[in-house]
Amino acid sequence: MSSWDGIDEFLSVARTGSFTRGARTLGVSTTHVSRSIMALEQRIAAQLLHRTTRTVRLTDTGRIFFERCERIAQERDEAIGLISERNEPQGELRVTCSTAMGELFVAPIIRRFAMQHPKLTVSILLSNQVIDLAAEGFDLAVRTGPITDPRLIATRVASRRLYTCAAPSYLASAGRPKLVESLAAHECIAGTSTTWHYQRDGHTAIHRPKGRFRCNSGHAVIEACLAGLGICQLPDFYILPHLKQGTVELLLEDFQPEDEPIWAVYPQRRHLLPKVQQVVECLQQELGRTIDQIGPKSGSPNHLD
Repeated sequence: MSSWDGIDEFLSVARTGSFTRGARTLGVSTTHVSRSIMALEQRIAAQLLHRTTRTVRLTDTGRIFFERCERIAQERDEAIGLISERNEPQGELRVTCSTAMGELFVAPIIRRFAMQHPKLTVSILLSNQVIDLAAEGFDLAVRTGPITDPRLIATRVASRRLYTCAAPSYLASAGRPKLVESLAAHECIAGTSTTWHYQRDGHTAIHRPKGRFRCNSGHAVIEACLAGLGICQLPDFYILPHLKQGTVELLLEDFQPEDEPIWAVYPQRRHLLPKVQQVVECLQQELGRTIDQIGPKSGSPNHLD
């Protein structure tokens, strides 16, 4: 009997919360899974799961055991991936990204990547929360802003431009700000960012938006802007379609901040995995081009065709 016997079965049940679903995931019978886990518990002299007729949940010991074994299983699969034939991506690729960018750009790119590699399975978590990649077992995140975690490697895969704008109806009643400092006298619609950044002649300026409306959804922010609730600052892919239609107007163009990098971020110990290397290359090739299709990144967007 191997010391690994029963661990894959235990991990599958712990992930799915069910003996039936765990067995289905592994392609074996429920009886096999139940017997394997019981034998594992007897071997380590500890109860790993609380079982009732309706639910299965981890014991405190089981939770600790699960976290350790899951890391070991991931490293085992990574080791196999490193020496696999033709360096082909395989196993599970776990990716996280902000909701809007993920829905519009990242998920479609990774879906096409998965279709090209039949041995690969993909799990994508779209969330505006910053996930601890190492602790949560993710292979990759697509992020903006500074990357400060020394455990992570960051590769720039694209960039985005932030625009400040307002609806003509708001500007007709409240006037048009000429300086960054003028924003303090205006209704500002805040999104996920607590600061708006500007730059002119090598000098930077920051504004902390305040107003009657705040939401962590860029779609909700631009809708509030279109309704005339105030001024917003959002990435290009929110603004440019409305700019083309003339339903918003650009503000503070002389203070346009530098384009914001978009990073593919991954734990250091995973950078050699074929699935990580190749999906990063795919993002480098496709993400910037896909974002650019919305509108130009250079010149004045006031003259879009």
